[in-house]
Amino acid sequence: SILPTREGQGGGSAASRPKGSRIILLHSDELYFNQRIHREAQILVGNVRFRHDDVILTCDSALYYQNSNSFDAFGHVVMNQADTLILNSDVLYYDGFDQLAMARYNVVLKHRDSRLYCDSLDYDRLYDLGYFFQGGKLVDSENTLTSEWGQYCPATREAIFNYNVDLKNPRFTLISDTLHYNTGTEIARIVGPSNIDNGDNHIYSERGTYDTRTDRAHLLERSIVSNKGRTVTADSLDYIGEGAISKGFGNVVSVDEVNKNMLTGHYALYADSIGYAEATDSAVLIDFSQRDSFFVHADTFKLFTYDINTDSVWREMRAYHHVRAFRRDLQAVCDSMVYLSIDSTLTMYRDPIVWQEGQQLLGEEIKAWMNDSTVDSTHVIRQALSVERLDSMCYNQVAGNIMRSYFRNGEMYLTVTAGNVITKYYPYDSDSLMIGLLHAEGSLLNLYMAERKVSKIMFDGQSEGCLHPLNR
Repeated sequence: SILPTREGQGGGSAASRPKGSRIILLHSDELYFNQRIHREAQILVGNVRFRHDDVILTCDSALYYQNSNSFDAFGHVVMNQADTLILNSDVLYYDGFDQLAMARYNVVLKHRDSRLYCDSLDYDRLYDLGYFFQGGKLVDSENTLTSEWGQYCPATREAIFNYNVDLKNPRFTLISDTLHYNTGTEIARIVGPSNIDNGDNHIYSERGTYDTRTDRAHLLERSIVSNKGRTVTADSLDYIGEGAISKGFGNVVSVDEVNKNMLTGHYALYADSIGYAEATDSAVLIDFSQRDSFFVHADTFKLFTYDINTDSVWREMRAYHHVRAFRRDLQAVCDSMVYLSIDSTLTMYRDPIVWQEGQQLLGEEIKAWMNDSTVDSTHVIRQALSVERLDSMCYNQVAGNIMRSYFRNGEMYLTVTAGNVITKYYPYDSDSLMIGLLHAEGSLLNLYMAERKVSKIMFDGQSEGCLHPLNR
């Protein structure tokens, strides 16, 4: 049978070719030259074996162009370079001067623990670079990468993949348009829009690195980590797959669509497996579960989750130092704050102050019980003081050791004060005219409110007081 030929392969004399080492024919069962079959090639059949520098090539048959220092190899082609790189294919075209091998059909490039499968591969020995352009698959110990175009450098073990890149690992999948991957370190370098799915976690990034061995990523340029309805975006993100830990640095924005809240700051840490989170450096917590958003600022926020794998899961949120809270109808300051979801209790420590419309509440410690994100009752412990502003000169005031306030539909209707109660109150007559200043003391005081105004004051037990007329 007549072998495939390359007409004109030997154009030009050896003197006009670049100088380089010559290809050496080591063995062939048959060797003959037939000008009618091919004018410039020696025809080799059976156990053909070539050597070029540190490369040994074997095949079933070949066309050897001695003048151009090249050959075409056919059938069971194996190119072995220094016993570290092996290239298998059905057909291979090799140029000894350019040191370029073009492998076609059922190509397998083996280098250490990596295997590159494709149908067309060009391997440039001068630059130690192989590239495929009709689809390929790279397989190593745990990862399988496929793309339409790519290249691989055995010296650096660096691979570049383009167009419909798909990296599969038992723990995750990575989809991208451009990806750099090192088979030695097994680190993928993200240089274009990429999506990583790891169980319940999803990562979007356009720049960063992903260590497939340790399942850790360092992501830049506003990358996003999502988990069960929460997304974390930051200037840079560190992600650890074991424990689903995310660390955000610089302009961190975390949005929880399930619980309707947002956390911002310049540093945030999330450990989804244990339900732990913390944020610091200009941290702000925003709750938008109600019609009016509630803002809380603190130096540091910490979130703990208990009974996370049960139906009785509950959370504890702690805010440390310089706490500031704001809503249209409510403001508060304190040194630290703790919220427990198990009983919807909010506790403010160390000189807390709460403002609501024209009312002010303060003490050493304030507890608030919430009902569907609105205040149900409050408890002021030690040195309690309630102040209601009437105008720029007059204020209703109640002080005592303990003060409990009760709310209905978000509005206070009763306050009970106990222990060394002192009150200063400006009563009005039926014509809504202020008639004086009432100073009273007792052990237990009930203060009733209607439409956010004091409607009645009642002491239980022994009390004394005096009504002072206003100066006219």
